[in-house]
Amino acid sequence: MRLEFPVPTHVVFGSGTLDQVGALSAQWGGHALIVCGRTAMRRHGFLDRAADSLRRAGLSVTVFDRISANPRSDEIDEAVALARSRSCDVVIGLGGGSAIDAAKAVAVAGPYDTVRDIIGETLAASPSALPVIAVPTTAGSGSEVTKGAIVTDVVRGFKSGIRGDDVFPKVAIVDPDLTAPLPVAVAVETAFDALAHAIEGHVAARATDESRSHARHAIALIRDHLPLVAAGNAGPRTREAMAHAALLGGVNVACASTCLPHRLQQAMGAVRRIDVPHGRGLALLYPAWLRTVHPHAEDGLADVAEALGHHDIHQAVSGVLDTTGLATGLEDWGFTARDIDTFVEGISGNLDNDPTPDIDTDLIRHIYAESFRTP
Repeated sequence: MRLEFPVPTHVVFGSGTLDQVGALSAQWGGHALIVCGRTAMRRHGFLDRAADSLRRAGLSVTVFDRISANPRSDEIDEAVALARSRSCDVVIGLGGGSAIDAAKAVAVAGPYDTVRDIIGETLAASPSALPVIAVPTTAGSGSEVTKGAIVTDVVRGFKSGIRGDDVFPKVAIVDPDLTAPLPVAVAVETAFDALAHAIEGHVAARATDESRSHARHAIALIRDHLPLVAAGNAGPRTREAMAHAALLGGVNVACASTCLPHRLQQAMGAVRRIDVPHGRGLALLYPAWLRTVHPHAEDGLADVAEALGHHDIHQAVSGVLDTTGLATGLEDWGFTARDIDTFVEGISGNLDNDPTPDIDTDLIRHIYAESFRTP
């Protein structure tokens, strides 16, 4: 399938495309650093397939396989040091959004003493940035086509983005077959991230006719196929549809950015004792955010509800949360009301893209408080 998007990343989409990673990387470098998590890529054989493809294309291969579910600054620094020591000149992000974000961070962090120097920053273009080839194995983050990388500064307890045109991957290899081994819980969490990107790309202040069109397309794909994912019945057609929806969501992130839920979810990383997957964290916050933003985005949210097959946006999203088992509260993950202060201190990024005007600390506290299911 040939897909064209308004981003600089070249997208290669389709079954079996993982095996093209070598040929597609060879034009960008001669020594690849593969960045991935600790176990799944080896267990499912994806790491070996990628490495074999790279070697057949004439590249040397080094592997860094210690990325956490939410990438940490110390992991990025370790990967950068490895890339320097081996003279790697192209970075392969293999895995979910965390692995791809980590790869993108590694690619731009080389000139700095530590990646912590650039977390929360928008970078100017630099000739020292390494090219990134993104190979997603989940359908959700869309990180394969965005110019941001979310990393946690483990010294400051601060989770935010590194942004800039150099952060865009040069190539995204989207092979829907790679999502087949995903546990249902992970598949629905990442799918909710894709849905959030679509919803926010429809109502954001920076939304355009094009982003709204992408949003409606993604939402329709998710509406039709997410129930099959949640039931553990995702076949090839559903895997392709969800990968396509994730891509559309990623394009919306690149072109229209995101809204308040993403800022709120990132700030949850400031509570170090609890590590919530990104899509799950968004699901925890979405009902309260929708109640807050609805008066300021009624028409856009009505369009979203219609695309989901409902007349009411609150019922539509609640239905998704119920179907996927994501209808939980902050307390179910061990958070308490005392954590709200820490959340608020961890807020970063642009809040002006949300339809809600004059966002202040009281409003942010209210959304967090409303995200507990019990008082």
